[in-house]
Amino acid sequence: MSGRAGRRPRPAGASSARAPDFDAASAAARPAIRVRSPRELRRRRRSRAHSCWDHLIAAPLWPLHGANLGTLLRTCDAVGACLAVPRHRWVPEALARGNTLRRPSCVHWVGDPLGWLARQREAGTRVVGVELADEAVRLADLPAARGRTVAVLGHEQYGIPDEALDLLDLAVEIPMVGTGASLNVAVAGSLVLYKLAGLL
Repeated sequence: MSGRAGRRPRPAGASSARAPDFDAASAAARPAIRVRSPRELRRRRRSRAHSCWDHLIAAPLWPLHGANLGTLLRTCDAVGACLAVPRHRWVPEALARGNTLRRPSCVHWVGDPLGWLARQREAGTRVVGVELADEAVRLADLPAARGRTVAVLGHEQYGIPDEALDLLDLAVEIPMVGTGASLNVAVAGSLVLYKLAGLL
């Protein structure tokens, strides 16, 4: 005879499932969506800032509010784009104040916005302007950039100057249903950059 006690027979019709323990109950209460930890995110991100990939450039060439430039620079880092800004005396400080990244990003300094845009187009770069125009395509229909592309952002009150409109290959419009006339440079630029980068 075995030294272990015999197992008592289970009554007919009794279920073999055990009552859920505390761990199973707590697991069932957890949300179905798991947020990645900071450590996981660091492993997925680049360990250092990207160099100039010279593929996608956000160009707020007539900025009004400096804080928006730093925010847009952070979006450029997120999508692998560069930022082109005019050489105004207050722009470097605005970038430093608004950008919360710990590493430097790619910034192109522009002395003559119209001349710079003309040279980009002559070199074969596609120039896309964010503007409310009759010929503009909707943001949802904007294809990802297949070649070097500049996304031009105008003044937040007056838009892209008339003399720069002829330098655009395409205008893109961001639909709005509210009472505002336009979005700020950081928001508009971020939406367009994500579409051009193929991330939306």
